[in-house]
Amino acid sequence: MALARTHAVALLGLDGSLVEVEADISGQLPAMVLIGLPDAALSEATQRVRTAAKNSGCPLTRNKLTVNLSPAALRKHGSGFDLAIALACLAADEVVSPESVGEVVHLGELALDGRLRPTPGMLPAVIAATKLGYTTVMVPLGNADEAALVPGVRVVGVASLRDAAIWHGAKLEPLRVEAIMNVTEEEEDPVEPDLADIVGNEDGILALQIAAAGGHHIFMLGPPGAGKTMLASRLPGLLPDLDAAAALEVSSLRSLAGRHVGTSLVTRPPLESPHHTATAAAMVGGGSGLIKPGAASRASHGVLFLDEAPEFASSVLDALRQPLESGVISIHRANAIAHFPGRFQLVMAANPCPCGQFGSAEQTCACPPSSRRRYLARISGPLLDRIDIQLDVRRITAAQLRLANDRPGLTSAIARSRVVAARAAAADRLAGTPWKVNGEVSGPWLRGPQARLDPSATAALDRALERGGITMRGYDRVLRVAWSIADLDGVLRPGREQVGQALYLRKGMTP
Repeated sequence: MALARTHAVALLGLDGSLVEVEADISGQLPAMVLIGLPDAALSEATQRVRTAAKNSGCPLTRNKLTVNLSPAALRKHGSGFDLAIALACLAADEVVSPESVGEVVHLGELALDGRLRPTPGMLPAVIAATKLGYTTVMVPLGNADEAALVPGVRVVGVASLRDAAIWHGAKLEPLRVEAIMNVTEEEEDPVEPDLADIVGNEDGILALQIAAAGGHHIFMLGPPGAGKTMLASRLPGLLPDLDAAAALEVSSLRSLAGRHVGTSLVTRPPLESPHHTATAAAMVGGGSGLIKPGAASRASHGVLFLDEAPEFASSVLDALRQPLESGVISIHRANAIAHFPGRFQLVMAANPCPCGQFGSAEQTCACPPSSRRRYLARISGPLLDRIDIQLDVRRITAAQLRLANDRPGLTSAIARSRVVAARAAAADRLAGTPWKVNGEVSGPWLRGPQARLDPSATAALDRALERGGITMRGYDRVLRVAWSIADLDGVLRPGREQVGQALYLRKGMTP
């Protein structure tokens, strides 16, 4: 009798696929059939849509409705298809204009009273729609500000199915309803802690600046109270503001995770600090149904801090090895692979032994050597070999405290300006390459003719490699850190001093 179609978006990771929603009315017994590999939440859309349409004053036809989600081989998840299904059914019954409905991408979940609920993942879904050539999207009013962050798209925010039908030409009188706004709205982000709050720990403060300048990973080893957590929490404050592409990506991950995005993109690097009981799925992403990003993905372009790293499950820590090298997190399913960005800075902190007092001058460690070895062996050698800076953090003494109180500490604003200048120097040097910071540069390029250092500068590093003190991967990572130190110092190329300092930051943490 009648056929109409509209469009929605199915997300797999941050990538979206266009879904054509077709509705057909036939003269068979009254029913509503949904086909096209819907999951359990989407299969229940038939009851939500029919009830919402009735309560909105535009009930669906009593004839048989067949709704197809195409491509049929693509599995669809979630309730964000409700609005598209409802409008396709109304268009097939000519309650609304089929031509108007067919030109718009519809995203949103329906409540039983016909109002539209905000839907997680709205920002990446709208980005996907624009990449596929659509310029108009209709979304719940609670998601309108978030969708409007995507440039070049016309966003139509509606509070109810009745408002959506009226916008598409239905002859209905408008009814004022209270829109459902985003209930996951969070408080404003707290002020970033300042580097000047740290007393002493000059080596740690310098290591933070080097890490921020080159995008390097850090492992800090020290007793409780040495300041490891204070140092890690101040690393995001040293990083430059996110550029437009990174801000859009970080905001999309925040949206997909169900967090409130707001009226502007996230411009500051994120900090994620999962608890040591986190599972592998919580760390790298996963879950049943819609695959959501984990802590490592949400920390992309920012910092992932693992406090008490040996307390994490070994499988969880080893799951980070692949994204540390590639910068991409891939979640494999039987019929699909979801990709998330994973270009983060890893900061791990650990005690030197289970009781935490080994090497302390104030207290005695009661842990036997075998217990200390087993404790730190929970962090695998291959993972530790991927950490550029390995720092020994010690407790501050009373003499250091008195000395630090007599002179002002380095502020995060001053340190960030040094980091920005160092990154600008690295960007000029790496122009024309696929890398932006020293922590991403490949070893062959560093050892190639364009960046090869004088043998006198790498003499100590060469001896460490010959003695087996570092691996070839460690050799390249020392070179990366040396270039970051040179950028901070304002010199064109690393010399013996910069390479020696980088080697100390690599191997000087052993208690």
